[in-house]
Amino acid sequence: MSDKKIMIVDDDEMIRMMTNKILSKHYTIVSAESGQLAINMYETEKPDMILSDLVMPGMSGFEMMEILREKYDHVIPVMFMTAYSSDDTEKKGLETGAVDYIRKPFKADVLLQRIDNVFSNLEKIQGLKHQAEIEPMTGLLNKTTTAKEISDVVTKGVGIFMMIDLDSFKLVNDLYGHEMGDRVLIWFADTLRSIMRTSDVIGRVGGDEFVAFCQNTKDERVVSERCEFLNRKIVEFCKKLLDEDMSIPIGVSIGAVVCPDEGTDYLTLYKKADQALYTVKRGGKHNYAFYRQVNPQLDVEEKSEMRDLRMIYSERDPRHGAMILNQDQFSLIYRFLIRFQRNYTWDVSFVVFTIAAKNESVDSSEGADKFIEIVASSLRGSDIITRNGLNKVVIALMKCNNENYEIPIDRITAKWKETNYSADYDFTYDKEDVLPE
Repeated sequence: MSDKKIMIVDDDEMIRMMTNKILSKHYTIVSAESGQLAINMYETEKPDMILSDLVMPGMSGFEMMEILREKYDHVIPVMFMTAYSSDDTEKKGLETGAVDYIRKPFKADVLLQRIDNVFSNLEKIQGLKHQAEIEPMTGLLNKTTTAKEISDVVTKGVGIFMMIDLDSFKLVNDLYGHEMGDRVLIWFADTLRSIMRTSDVIGRVGGDEFVAFCQNTKDERVVSERCEFLNRKIVEFCKKLLDEDMSIPIGVSIGAVVCPDEGTDYLTLYKKADQALYTVKRGGKHNYAFYRQVNPQLDVEEKSEMRDLRMIYSERDPRHGAMILNQDQFSLIYRFLIRFQRNYTWDVSFVVFTIAAKNESVDSSEGADKFIEIVASSLRGSDIITRNGLNKVVIALMKCNNENYEIPIDRITAKWKETNYSADYDFTYDKEDVLPE
């Protein structure tokens, strides 16, 4: 059991009891039925975190948090529970310093994981003496404090200084508005916190520029693995937030430099990391470079117009296996294949799978979600998949005819039987050739 203490604040007794039951096996729990009572109890209880309802009679969760922040000279981590889905409400909470949101009703494992994530990242922000040290929108250290904190640690040992820049972020603001841009920045800051250690220093030093210093390491994998992860996740997030068909070449570029090899003060490390970042930008973005790898004789510039077009139209975050599309995208490619076959001989098989639950206690939709993952990993990169309704999955197999279409289906069947889902779900399929109209 953790030594952490959590205060639950909610006017609904049933919610307090249910949440207490979930958390009490892992944390010490105290409860308050109102924001005012929570304020009164805080001095004696001193919880490590507050899990509060957002809308309560008399005093809202926002008001309670603001009073506590004014009364006590340190950052108090507050996670809000809410049944509302307003983006504006969530944005306001994050801007005023809430560490996270969870929507009611929530699952026990989800709540525990979210709280664990918060505690994993709290050491960086907890105990700060002045709220002015925090950049208000993202909750990261601001520019001045970042320079001071890193200046203090770089004189004491080794580490990697990283300048982290969002590629093409201006297009998010221009095409989708600054509110969406702010949500991307908030998400990115939270993600940065989640992949860094508590001993690392992270700050926001410009509009879409961030700085991090990872202590006690010179391992290049620290940078390469984080760069790959951030580039993959930011595309996934922006497609969910903005549009599945988003064509903005959003991504992350990182310039890195090793301390003390290349310097032992903030300004020197900053300038050298900036030069490394410039190399990444010239080389096509969405990557990283170390200052020691910078070759001033290397000219990697391309024609900017062609490069930008390629970045927009090429597939971001390509994965092994088949391409998963929404129904509109699948329909468009299907119509193209019809046209293609009018001029070329190229067999295409069209297969519709139906996933059925073996008993009423399981949801066919959940089985279809897992089935799509199995299908995608079983097929080639030239094949395409879409979801149709709750329990149907549609695939198009390229260069596949009546003689060999069962080969990939056999692969899918074998992989499906290896999963736990096969005990709860069956599937059937119908196949036809794609023929010209």
